[in-house]
Amino acid sequence: MLSAAHDPRPAVRNAASAALPARLIAHLDMDAFYASVELLRYPELQGQPVVIGGGRRHPPEAQPDGGSHHARLRDYAGRGVITTATYAARALGVHSGMGLMKAAVLAPDAILLPVDFDAYRRHSRLFKAAVAEIAPVIEDRGIDEIYIDLTDVPGARDAVDGDPLGGVRAIGQRLKQAVKDATGLTCSVGITPNKLLSKLSSDLDKPDGLTLLMPADIPTRLWPLPAARINGIGPRAQERLAALGIRTIGELAAAPLAQLLAEFGSNSGHWLHDAAHGRDERPVVTWREPKSISRETTFERDLHPRDDRVTLGPIFTRLCEQLASDLARKGYVGRNVGLKLRYDDFRIVTRSISLPHLTRDAAEIRLWAGRCLKTVPLDRRLRLIGVKMASLVAGDGQPQPAPAEADPSAQASLPLFDFTEPA
Repeated sequence: MLSAAHDPRPAVRNAASAALPARLIAHLDMDAFYASVELLRYPELQGQPVVIGGGRRHPPEAQPDGGSHHARLRDYAGRGVITTATYAARALGVHSGMGLMKAAVLAPDAILLPVDFDAYRRHSRLFKAAVAEIAPVIEDRGIDEIYIDLTDVPGARDAVDGDPLGGVRAIGQRLKQAVKDATGLTCSVGITPNKLLSKLSSDLDKPDGLTLLMPADIPTRLWPLPAARINGIGPRAQERLAALGIRTIGELAAAPLAQLLAEFGSNSGHWLHDAAHGRDERPVVTWREPKSISRETTFERDLHPRDDRVTLGPIFTRLCEQLASDLARKGYVGRNVGLKLRYDDFRIVTRSISLPHLTRDAAEIRLWAGRCLKTVPLDRRLRLIGVKMASLVAGDGQPQPAPAEADPSAQASLPLFDFTEPA
């Protein structure tokens, strides 16, 4: 028998003697998804530090020899942030959400590529369709990750060569190969009895990992990890746990339930206790109505609400038009328009207003978002603006006639960016 150190299979971990649980849930997470899609387009960049971000500027320049000249991170100037990065770039300390200017200090020679969401969405559809051919019960969690219920997939419960997990391992390998065949990309898969453990496990052996984790494996594989590795424990909860002397999942599991209830309340305390012990009864949900749809943009430079209204106006209108287009494409109308502003000191304010009727009309969204704008302080420069539609209802959403005071045609008489003080 091969030792774990010489096992040729990609990062497979399991307790071979574990009994099969009632449920078998997989979490499939694409490896550095956006960056990996770009490397399909530019295979010469394989193994190099590559950063994706900064909008659609800095596209590669074609060279006479058929190659491409790529921008370097050190040459970037602006307010953009990293969308994702290759593993080689991450090893240099850069990560998603980091400002590109800050990242340039850490990795000045990293290649900088613009985002191409059309390509990412296309590959997302391809990998999900490939998975559905094998296991159709899928919960879509975003462009690059899904949960899959393998409980009733034929062969998943078959033992192979005396290994009770041999069948589900084979299914996991089939899923990975199907994704590779459909997209040319690798993914990492965690298979466990529930969604919480599977989400955590898919990250244990990245990239190109297949992790099988059963309840008997929790003390050895999970309890030594930081508590923050549990999806749902954010920075604030992590600080509160650390104040109690709890830093690892194992320490959280050992904490008295009464202590957690006293510190975090009934709901959060019980959840933390259950999560540390690997308990999660949530089903795989094949359809979930969105709560809201939004659009926002970060400016290249801080803009003043009054001094830069000629610049802000078209941006504001375009966001409303894009939001209306998103609503139409996804088949929703809404009744609650929201506004989001981030100031130059990074404070965020939000406002919302309920409409008298359902709509997805761009002019109406612009009108009501403008009314939200009248209720916020406009004495500082802005870094970001966003608009949102909530209280969504599925349907074609032919808007009802607007009341006279809400007539969208009145927008024509408004300034490009109406910053007058509210009455």
